[in-house]
Amino acid sequence: MEQMRILLVDDEERLLSTTKKLFEKLGIETRTATSGADALDVLNAYEAHVIFLDIKMPGMDGMETLQHIKKNHPLSEVIILTGHATMETAVEGLKLGALDYLIKPVSMKDFLGKAEEAFEKVTLQKKKIHSARMVESTGQGELR
Repeated sequence: MEQMRILLVDDEERLLSTTKKLFEKLGIETRTATSGADALDVLNAYEAHVIFLDIKMPGMDGMETLQHIKKNHPLSEVIILTGHATMETAVEGLKLGALDYLIKPVSMKDFLGKAEEAFEKVTLQKKKIHSARMVESTGQGELR
């Protein structure tokens, strides 16, 4: 079975290093990025299943980054991180394709719970795609 891979995107270096260390202690491969542009660069070379994405960042903000991620990496699940939560922000993020959102500060229990939920969804989607390709390649399921 495939191991979960996480990308943490936040301009708070301390949050990134602490959270990365905790995930890695649990055996979860984790990468970090300090901006939206950095996150997109990382994703060009690294398939992250779960992306924790801060909304308020200098330069490309989280919403713009989310749009690029969902367009170019549609199987990755994004969970929005915000310290400035408003219902409007949460709804906008969900409309753009985020799975959920977390309000900072976030406990490791909450990070892990959301990561596992997102990874299950990614795994299920990949299984469905694999099954559809198998049916397509063997010709099973065609109408006769």
